[in-house]
Amino acid sequence: MTQIPDHPLRYQLANELHARPYPLITAPCNAVYLAIKNPVDAANRDREIDRAHLLTLLDRYGAQHPHPEATHYFGDLGRFKLKWELHTEFVTYTVFSDGKSERPFDPADFEVFPADWLADAPGVRITSALIRIQDMPDSLDDVEQCLKDGFVAESIAVSYTLDKSAIIAGDFRIDQAGHLRFSVFIEKGTGERRIGRTIQRLTEVETYKTMSMIGLPKARELSKRLAQIDTHVSELVNNMNGAVHNHDTELNELFDISSELEALTASTSFRFGATKAYAAIVNQRVGALREERFGGRQTFSEFMMRRYDPAMLTISSVQERLESLATRVMRAADLLRTRVEVERSAQNQNLLKSMDERADAQLRLQKTVEGLSVVAISYYAINLVSYAGYPIAKAMGVGKPMLSAIATPFVILGVWWVVRRIRKSH
Repeated sequence: MTQIPDHPLRYQLANELHARPYPLITAPCNAVYLAIKNPVDAANRDREIDRAHLLTLLDRYGAQHPHPEATHYFGDLGRFKLKWELHTEFVTYTVFSDGKSERPFDPADFEVFPADWLADAPGVRITSALIRIQDMPDSLDDVEQCLKDGFVAESIAVSYTLDKSAIIAGDFRIDQAGHLRFSVFIEKGTGERRIGRTIQRLTEVETYKTMSMIGLPKARELSKRLAQIDTHVSELVNNMNGAVHNHDTELNELFDISSELEALTASTSFRFGATKAYAAIVNQRVGALREERFGGRQTFSEFMMRRYDPAMLTISSVQERLESLATRVMRAADLLRTRVEVERSAQNQNLLKSMDERADAQLRLQKTVEGLSVVAISYYAINLVSYAGYPIAKAMGVGKPMLSAIATPFVILGVWWVVRRIRKSH
């Protein structure tokens, strides 16, 4: 049977949809989560360094290595299970251990990552979390007590999820050990994959939330500079309406501002673009939780709306302001350039008018000179005619003065006719 040729990327693209499967989790258990961001720009990041760091951890536990080009790994670390994911800007580690610790959110659970291995991490921690997964208590009062003991009441978010088959809780605060805390209460009979999806969504919400907010300090810093530029541009535009004496200087200032705005756009486009993408993922993951209110407390979506969305709107508004200001500067530069061209056109017209006047004056002067030249040439020509015709005139009894008087009209007329022919020929 003849096979149709496959596109070179067909299998790679199909496998990408299954590159990060949900873990299979059985309650009760503990999960330790760590996300590391490489400080190098994503475009220049060497992913082999992250893979080498993973292999170092696997060798500590004698675990099997993943495929050399893998972006996902799930395997056993002795009595632990590790889920590893390699992303564009960061890498994540999630370690699951069966059973729950006697002490809720015990910092000792994080010791599954050796201290020297953490110190050699190729990047910095962007977030870490301790997740306590336990069976649903018989009484909701027990749930309330766990929430009271483990979280800050002012910022806690709690909700039912998965059609009330689980309760999730978290306050998105960093505890004294440097970790966030999440609690998940699971109804008996809930499938391993459903539990795994819930944990995966919680960690993704936290990670993408943090990654998206990296752009906030940059946006706040940029907002101050944009305010200064906005004021300067407003002054330049206002001066355009008045009697400005040096348009070239203002035009150069606008070009300098435009260059600075382009540089700012280039330096922030990746970060702001990534923020927009991460924010969309956060909202999608929160929506996928299918929350229902628990005990009158705020849900995760409400927490994000009150605490997270304003930050994203700030970044979005700064990005829009940057684009708007760049367009405004270009428009102002076009207007000023047009005004300069109009003024120069008027100056050129005045210059041409003065040149026409000078040419007309030169023409009149030339005509005057031509008239004088006729007189001068005629004067010398009459003398020549007198000298040349005097012998003949003497023989005829005509004196030299009379000869000059008779020749003068004819000489002048002849000289005028010759000069006129010469002028017309040119």
